[in-house]
Amino acid sequence: MRAGEAWSIKWIDIDFANNTVRLNKPEKNSNARIFKVSNKLITILDQLPKKTEKVFNGRLNSCGVTFMKLRKRLAHKLDNPRLLEISFHTFRHWKATMEYHKTKDILHVKQLLGHRKIDSIMIYINLESVLFYTQNNEFHVKTAETQAEIEGLLEVGFEYVTEMEDYKLFRKRK
Repeated sequence: MRAGEAWSIKWIDIDFANNTVRLNKPEKNSNARIFKVSNKLITILDQLPKKTEKVFNGRLNSCGVTFMKLRKRLAHKLDNPRLLEISFHTFRHWKATMEYHKTKDILHVKQLLGHRKIDSIMIYINLESVLFYTQNNEFHVKTAETQAEIEGLLEVGFEYVTEMEDYKLFRKRK
């Protein structure tokens, strides 16, 4: 979600039992949506003080200024001026590009971002094709039945595709 959207999240928008965050006030005329989030994020959010109705307090602008200062310090320390090009929105672009790369599903990315028009997400398809261009679209395919087999495949870079009969199918680019 956009930084301003995240800043508007209220405690009632978080479902701690189902690991979801509901975005009721989208920006730029986007659609409202619900995000599935990790157990780790839910745990971190649950540890924050709940003194007000909003999860994040203060002004978004001051958070942005702090981010820019830290980014500048890190770019100098690592001698990497390209870090200065990273913004909060860069993470949104990265997530959308990676989701399209993983799923090849333009409607999934459209829904994830809350865009109303497919035209708005064409940039991510173009980015993905430049970043991940390969001569072939071949995959290694593996099956798993047990939790240990699943974990082993995920640890070496396989991604879950689907389930067929009692097997879970995974793939990894060659």
